[in-house]
Amino acid sequence: MPSLEPDDKKKRFHRFPVILFALLGGLLLHGAASAAAALNIQIALLSMEEERHIPLSLLEPVIDDTGQMGAEQGIRDNNTTGQFTGQSFTLVATKIDSDASPLEAFVKLHEQGVRLFLVNLPADRLIEIADLPQAKESLLFNIAARDDELRTRLCRPNLLHTIPSRAMLADALAQYLTWKRWNEWFLVIGRHPQDKAYAEALKRAAKRFGHKIVETREWTFVPGARRTDSGHTREQEEVNAFTQVGDYDILIVADERDEFGEFLNYRSYLPRPVGGSHGLSPAAWSAVHEQWGATQFQRRFHEKNGRWMSDRDYSAWLAVRTIGEAATRTASDRAEQLKRYISSEDFNLAAFKGRPVTYRDWNGQLRQPLLLTSPRLMISVSPQKGFLHQHTTLDTLGFDRAESRCKKQQPG
Repeated sequence: MPSLEPDDKKKRFHRFPVILFALLGGLLLHGAASAAAALNIQIALLSMEEERHIPLSLLEPVIDDTGQMGAEQGIRDNNTTGQFTGQSFTLVATKIDSDASPLEAFVKLHEQGVRLFLVNLPADRLIEIADLPQAKESLLFNIAARDDELRTRLCRPNLLHTIPSRAMLADALAQYLTWKRWNEWFLVIGRHPQDKAYAEALKRAAKRFGHKIVETREWTFVPGARRTDSGHTREQEEVNAFTQVGDYDILIVADERDEFGEFLNYRSYLPRPVGGSHGLSPAAWSAVHEQWGATQFQRRFHEKNGRWMSDRDYSAWLAVRTIGEAATRTASDRAEQLKRYISSEDFNLAAFKGRPVTYRDWNGQLRQPLLLTSPRLMISVSPQKGFLHQHTTLDTLGFDRAESRCKKQQPG
């Protein structure tokens, strides 16, 4: 290689500052452009005061389960990615009194510029909000209402569901019981409307997968003073007498309010397993789930909040992460553009379930595997092997396209 003359060396040396300043200028201009394009995406969580639930066991924490802790974890996860995409995410948590109007709270948030909402409300209030004029240009995520009608008849194009429906939960359980050949069920139903709704889902699942409900009874005993000295004796006698029926393979309980289901374990007249809302239970999430990276995910949540993640926390996390994934892929915060991408075949989301999750384009329901758990261990995951579907086996859980009155949703 020829050597440079002194004058050539000086010319090369003097060019270095020019090149350096040009590079710095380019970086500064790029930074300015990124800052100008940066998106601060607000996500609202709208909840209402609920009757406080006192767990049956002192080992369980009292959870004011609005899903906020799960939503906050989703915000942290989104912001980790947002550092590289010029996006930031903020949670606006609004909890109103039980006698206040959620519609007014929604409108107020909308006036503040929020267009993305996690809704932690009963089905009737959820639909009222979804039908507001302001909601037409918003995107709502149902993180709490399991009602099947929201997926079969009361569908709205601006509404997605991350919480599984009762039909999905019942189908997940029924598929496992098919595999076990526990085909004869004794169904016990609680006294509340949601217990009866879950029982209807269980009846549908039994018929769908070839099971037989050989006995149905309603639990009418009002919860008593179980922590008195004679509490266990009363429960032992009541359950033993209540369950003196013909033979069956499994006792299925519909007790969403958690009033009596746990009493049936080990106290039934015949020595049979318990499933449904208690015992062998289907769930979107559980503290016992440890596979597919879930252990690290669980630990992050527990270290931050001092408790384990609930179904509603997980549903809120899924909703926030759905928004984050769509915002990253579309470089947008506009509700209609996000919904269009979320409803497309290009969307999928890692959810610590062993396979990506997606949304059904006809009713906005998130497809996801469901866990079958005992209080201390995960027993199985549905859909079970052998249950086939022309599109995805995840659509064997809940109402399929042909079973729903809802049609393919056209994003705005």
